[in-house]
Amino acid sequence: MPHDTPLIATIVIGLSLAFILGLIAHRLRLPMLAGYLVAGIIIGPFTPGYVADQELATELAEVGVILLMFGVGLHFSLKDLLSVKSIAIPGAVVQIAVATAAGLALALFMGWGMGAGLIFGLSLSVASTVVLLRALQDRDLVTSERGRIAVGWLIVEDVVMVLALVLIPPLAGLLGGISPPIEGEAEQEVIRLGFGPITATLGVTLVKFAAFVALMLVVGRKVIPWVLHYVAHTGSRELFRLGVLSIALGVAFGSSQIFGVSFALGAFFAGMVMATSTLSQQAMRETLPLRDAFAVLFFVSVGMLFNPAVVIDAPFALIATVLIILLVKSIAAYGIVRAFGHEKGTALTIATSLAQIGEFSFILIVMGVKLAIVPPEAKDLVVAGALISILANPLLFSMLDRWTAKHAKQDDDAKVATPAA
Repeated sequence: MPHDTPLIATIVIGLSLAFILGLIAHRLRLPMLAGYLVAGIIIGPFTPGYVADQELATELAEVGVILLMFGVGLHFSLKDLLSVKSIAIPGAVVQIAVATAAGLALALFMGWGMGAGLIFGLSLSVASTVVLLRALQDRDLVTSERGRIAVGWLIVEDVVMVLALVLIPPLAGLLGGISPPIEGEAEQEVIRLGFGPITATLGVTLVKFAAFVALMLVVGRKVIPWVLHYVAHTGSRELFRLGVLSIALGVAFGSSQIFGVSFALGAFFAGMVMATSTLSQQAMRETLPLRDAFAVLFFVSVGMLFNPAVVIDAPFALIATVLIILLVKSIAAYGIVRAFGHEKGTALTIATSLAQIGEFSFILIVMGVKLAIVPPEAKDLVVAGALISILANPLLFSMLDRWTAKHAKQDDDAKVATPAA
């Protein structure tokens, strides 16, 4: 008689199907991320056949989010960001504002509330770290000027989204959703002082957030690198790998339990602090296989959330969503980069890099649905928009590659035709 093992079944079937579809996507020169999302759709509740345990998949996805955000933190280089801060910071902020405004307008047109529109727009404004870095790495652009601008821009987007993840839960009631119950003693004490529930929750949340950030930057910045170096001197790769994972998961869990911040935020700061260590590259290499595996499960679980009926039920809303991702964001980014005096090729690279959405979009929209701020169909639109934009992004980069090669040839011909002075 077979054992009842939903956890093993979810992991085995999810990873196996993701492998097969990821392999097919790779052969078709598409992002493997698209294959993982389709795998989730196949084993999700909205398609016939085997249906994976959605609750277990969600918990596994939470581990994926922690490791993904830890990886984002490891990529967070304050030095690289400062080198392009004059364009990355204002550029990302303005582009987020433009995309959010476009998403808000679409949401209001569909009859949603202002809060739902803001969350929906924010979800459409942030690009996927996985997709962007892979596209830049394939073209050896990461260390180029345009690559540094794109990565710096992405880091600013990620930081804005991390702040949004902190602020949305206490503001859920104000945004038209369901505010989490006020259970903390600190919040109750602030309310007794005469402040309203929203003010109390937001104030205590910000104080806890500030305390957590201060602890990580003051204490964690010394303790975490010291622990890494101590473990590295043991000469055991197994212990080093275990130490890195313990720090990532431990800080994420501890920050949630003690400071009330999200797992994602805790993991991000763990990675950012670890990035200051000289062993950060080794830490990244050692944890990459596990991060990739759980990241796959994260994208599979997101695919399980997608209801394909949205293509039939709301085709015009879906088209508008995709246009915001592919056109509005790109045009805004292109215009901003050109306004800062950069050449056309750089502006096109940044615009193409940002013409997709991914991890943070899913995290934000799922949070919005859980807090009843956005309607469930918003989640379907975001996941569908992500699928289409991730599939379209390589095609856009291929067009950019052809444009770059053509103009490089024209420049070479012009140099040959121009007589030497």
